[in-house]
Amino acid sequence: MPPHTMEAIQFDRKKEQILLIKAPYPIKPIKNEVIVEVAYAGICGTDLHIAEGAFPCRDDPVILGHEFSGVVSAVGPEVTHLKPGDHVAVDPNSGCHYCELCHGGNYHLCKVGGINNTVGIWKDGGWAQYCKVAAEQVHKVPHHITLEQAVLAEPLSCISHGWDRIAPIPVGSRILILGAGIIGNLWASVLHLQGHRRVIVSEPQEARRKLMMNLETNFDIITPDELKAHRAKDPSWGVDLVIDCSGYAPAMEEALLLISPGGKMCIFGVTSPQARISISPFQMYMDELTIIAVNINPFSFPKAMGWIDAMGSRYLDYGHLGIKTYTLSQYKEALEALKKGSIAKAIFKIK
Repeated sequence: MPPHTMEAIQFDRKKEQILLIKAPYPIKPIKNEVIVEVAYAGICGTDLHIAEGAFPCRDDPVILGHEFSGVVSAVGPEVTHLKPGDHVAVDPNSGCHYCELCHGGNYHLCKVGGINNTVGIWKDGGWAQYCKVAAEQVHKVPHHITLEQAVLAEPLSCISHGWDRIAPIPVGSRILILGAGIIGNLWASVLHLQGHRRVIVSEPQEARRKLMMNLETNFDIITPDELKAHRAKDPSWGVDLVIDCSGYAPAMEEALLLISPGGKMCIFGVTSPQARISISPFQMYMDELTIIAVNINPFSFPKAMGWIDAMGSRYLDYGHLGIKTYTLSQYKEALEALKKGSIAKAIFKIK
């Protein structure tokens, strides 16, 4: 029998507080609902923005956590592809299924769904022992993929969508990654997996630069000042692709000046809604530059599972990625370590 209450971490937007609470166990699933006993739940940079009041979320208190894996605990009567005991990962995003955007295959841009209806932001999420979600958002994890790896399916599904948006990326391209947090580390891992070697990573925090070195990609890992020095020594120096994983607008603005003619910038990191950058339309015209933004993960969860299968422990080892696990009761310690940059990512190990 499941417990009547469970541990959960809740954010109260009005009080600007994150608290460990005793929450009621999710009520019995109906129709196409699934209750997942959470095993691993990640802390995303977006969660930090939410806690700081820089990213919108539900006005009423909400259990955060939009990256999680676990074991099916119970299913509604209309659920046919899952059963109790199945190992699963949860896609927190879905559309309204009625609007033109959803019917056009772009549910991530839906004004009702997409990022406006995300589990763990607008609905109670995975920073809890149990979470109830729609069955269509629950993906069975293959037997050879661990739940420890599967919790990375959500960020990797977003990267997969980004990859599709900026493709093709010819091997031999000169690539600049801005930011060596977990997203920068995962982008670096995927690029290395795909055969890319001419990659530079710019990161201001020494601790994060050291963590990136653990990936053993032999990429150039430098400071923003060292990046500027490249251009100062050779005004013609540049890169073919910039992937921003920092969400820091001034860094993006400076990187625009480093893109070679015909090059691209991928805006992947989530910024504050108030952030702004200045762009020269003349430079865009003269160099035929392309700026591509990436919003979550439409239909890319299966691709993420494929990447996890291909990446395996070579790229997804927690120690190499700079990931540290915590219990729910250690949430303050986890958030503080992330803010300091002493780790690349924190993940709650719950089950």
